[in-house]
Amino acid sequence: MEVSLSTNYIQYTVVDRVAYIVLNSPPLNIMTIGMMSEINETLDTISKLPPGEICAVVFAAAPECTAFSTGISIEDHRPTTAYQTLQEFHGIYRNLKIMGKPVVGVVNGQAFSSGCELVAFCDIVIASTTATFGQPELRFGIYPPTASVLLPRLIGVRRTNRMIMFAEVLDAPEAQRSGLIDFVVPQEQLGAKAEELLNVLRGYSAPVLESARRALHTTSFHDVEELLRQVEDQYLNQLMTFADATEGLEAFREKRKPVWRHR
Repeated sequence: MEVSLSTNYIQYTVVDRVAYIVLNSPPLNIMTIGMMSEINETLDTISKLPPGEICAVVFAAAPECTAFSTGISIEDHRPTTAYQTLQEFHGIYRNLKIMGKPVVGVVNGQAFSSGCELVAFCDIVIASTTATFGQPELRFGIYPPTASVLLPRLIGVRRTNRMIMFAEVLDAPEAQRSGLIDFVVPQEQLGAKAEELLNVLRGYSAPVLESARRALHTTSFHDVEELLRQVEDQYLNQLMTFADATEGLEAFREKRKPVWRHR
């Protein structure tokens, strides 16, 4: 079965039992509510396919994009849209968990904010030598709730603290050493390396592979759902009431330094 579909923000193809979700909002793949909604609709479509037709899901960026993703749209961080934004983004994690298929990330360019968190959703990540990873949200008067839950499991508490509290950016070799990603290759070899790994996954029984993925997540991520609910509550009902959260986002939109009021 081969499928090819383009929507406003993504390209969805199925080739040789692999579902490719390609972020296609040049140049930076800023994640709007619309893009996240399309990703969730696509994941819902994939989950309804007959067993065995899909062995893995791949997230990548279109060639014309200069970044994997630089994060969620600042416009969608407003208090009036923050709830929908979090629900759509966490919906991606929840849909991937329910689906149970191995998830492969292919990263070129920046993976910042929710782009970095999307990398954390993946089971295996291949990055180009020039890829970078970061969580700079504190500079804008907010913080990354999803990274606060997932990154300590992947790279440890202290490295996560530095990424979030000091906006430390990891280049690809450091991200590999820390455990955030698995392979680093030159940009022109990304596709070949991805196919090498996907061919291994294609050789397994699809339901057995899915069961293995579920077992691995039960071991390492069994409490993530409850923690996501807790950080959602804190983010929406505490952070988004702070005057400084509004100021930080407004300053970013206006390309100026924020003036913190510490309340």
